[in-house]
Amino acid sequence: MLTWILIIIVGGILGWLASIVMRTDAQQGILLNVVVGIVGAILGGLIFPPLFGIGGSITQGDFSLPSLLVSLLGAIILLAIVNLLRRGRVR
Repeated sequence: MLTWILIIIVGGILGWLASIVMRTDAQQGILLNVVVGIVGAILGGLIFPPLFGIGGSITQGDFSLPSLLVSLLGAIILLAIVNLLRRGRVR
């Protein structure tokens, strides 16, 4: 139970940081930041650990620095894909 609460909180923070990096912060609310952070963590956990052999993501209950970076990169990639599909450019 506590792990899910931490995933929601950390996912919200990571989604917010990713939206700042991708300059979409004004378009998103708190709920969308949480969704972007969690879905981005899943995406990053699927892409980066097999390629580079680094830690998993926050959705696996690992809250180390490498897993936070993997989750943040996944959220940034997710926002880049959404921007590409919505506007035709990454931004």
